[in-house]
Amino acid sequence: MPTSASLYTAEQKKRRDESVWTLVQGILAPLQFLIFVISLYFVIRFLQTGEGQWTADISIFAKTMILYTIMITGSIWEKVVFGKWLFAKAFFWEDVFSMAVLALHSLYLAMLFGGWGSSEGRMYVALAAYGTYVINAGQFLYKLRLARLSAAHLDASSPDNSPALAVAS
Repeated sequence: MPTSASLYTAEQKKRRDESVWTLVQGILAPLQFLIFVISLYFVIRFLQTGEGQWTADISIFAKTMILYTIMITGSIWEKVVFGKWLFAKAFFWEDVFSMAVLALHSLYLAMLFGGWGSSEGRMYVALAAYGTYVINAGQFLYKLRLARLSAAHLDASSPDNSPALAVAS
């Protein structure tokens, strides 16, 4: 079992470090953030000026597609590391909130392709989706920080590492 200061058991950490899905998540997460920032600009521009609806819709679609991709690959990562497709104890609340993020992005797609609501209404749904995404990204960044602190703590307390080496790493 992981300790209270650790997100991973030694075996889970080993699987995490050896999994290609860790690298995939490490590439997709900043890419998703970049697409989010660009899309947010287009959405706000449309809401302020009424111009660029097509560009805003395309950018939201792109953001949603990368979200689906990161959710699928993230669940594969969770299965490899924790043995569960989703809702592993270490990331339970992040996964719960991810479902809200996914639901709002999916609602946007349903509105877009179903012709439901106004363009402005659709953009406000996208903004709500983006707000939940920012909170969810914060959750994951917090867990990443905890994992790094935990790893540093374990390295410092390891009998085969001297304190000087632990501080330098």
